Order: sequence, then structure tokens, then C-alpha cells
Amino acid sequence: MLNAFIMGLFLYFPEDKSEYLPAGITMFIFLLLAIAAFMLIKKVSRKEELKAEEFERSLKAADKNK
Repeated sequence: MLNAFIMGLFLYFPEDKSEYLPAGITMFIFLLLAIAAFMLIKKVSRKEELKAEEFERSLKAADKNK
């Protein structure tokens, strides 16, 4: 009984639904930032992959010249 009461304290459903607006806007901003960060990580990862492939090719070419 006490546990249900304590967990119920964290639930809050406002009568005025406009109180959801700031939370929705904040969530949308963080979603956009998360997507931007993911795309940036993918872009940097792709550049690093190309550099690694070029380095591997140069090592193989140097190995063949020996």
C-alpha cells in the first residue's frame, strides 16, 4: 500500500493540457540534437574508414615493393 502511494507521487497528469507543450518542445529539440549527433558520428566514421582503407592500400603497396 505504501509503495503504491510513493510511486503515485511521481505521476502527474495536469488538467490543463498546455502544460505538456514545454515538455514536447524540449523533447523535440533533444531528438533533433540526437539525430544531428548520430549523423555527425556517421560522417566522421566514414572519413576514418576511408583513411584506414587508404593506409591499408599504402601498406600493401609498400609490402609488394620489398
